[in-house]
Amino acid sequence: MKLLHLLWPFLILIMLTTVTAGAGKEPIQLTVDHDQREQGQFFTVTLTNATSEPALWFIEHRYRMFHQTDKSWRALVPVENLSPPGSYTLLVRAGKHEEQISVTVTPNNRAIQEITLDSSKTELKATEIEKSRVKAALHTESPTKLFARLFLRPVPGPTSSLFGLKRSYNGGPVESYHKGLDISAPLGTPVQSTAKGIVILTGTVEEGFQVHGNTVIIDHGQGVTSVYLHLSTITVHEGQMVDAGEVIGHVGHTGISTAPHLHWGTYLYGTSVDPELFEGKSF
Repeated sequence: MKLLHLLWPFLILIMLTTVTAGAGKEPIQLTVDHDQREQGQFFTVTLTNATSEPALWFIEHRYRMFHQTDKSWRALVPVENLSPPGSYTLLVRAGKHEEQISVTVTPNNRAIQEITLDSSKTELKATEIEKSRVKAALHTESPTKLFARLFLRPVPGPTSSLFGLKRSYNGGPVESYHKGLDISAPLGTPVQSTAKGIVILTGTVEEGFQVHGNTVIIDHGQGVTSVYLHLSTITVHEGQMVDAGEVIGHVGHTGISTAPHLHWGTYLYGTSVDPELFEGKSF
């Protein structure tokens, strides 16, 4: 009893400290940067004060949220270019906490682009090795955020084809859309990485990259990847860390291409989004 009497002040202090800490705990908060986005754009979803990794669902897909330096959790959630316009729900769960936010997807009204290929290009088909390696690379979700500064335009020159254009080849039916931005530039113009990252794929025509041509894909971390197609040469290797602005290859005319240019694509969780949303911006 004497021992308990001596320890009682310390027990009271511990209980008061516990109550104070519980009372001061910040509530979990879910925010979205926009309440509507066009097809091919993305939502920035942020969750604060969660103590465990949350899970996020949007249009029947689950997305990983990544821990940020300010202790929040974030995901750049893509709106696939062919997603039907309408109202949708962003659902986030963190432990026992569940929260929803309603958002709207609007049409981007991109036109149909008629493309004429010469006989040397019309017979080119994507090989299985090309499709499988590109798909795997674009779905990379490494947890470390490598991009920090403004995203750069990979090569100087005018835009010759916008993201999201529906495409008809040699008068045929529309079966696809343009999953990047085409930039016109002379053959051999240096191509730079849009942001800091790790080279996760280098593919060549000789290895079976018949449609993409000579290709580089870079992982920028937290579900963000970028792709550079139709290169004449590749100057980096897989596993190499590159800085924003570092030369990774040169403009070419390989694969399905009508003239020397760079196809630049940006992807979130393996889904293509408009590169113009990144150029000159930081996230």
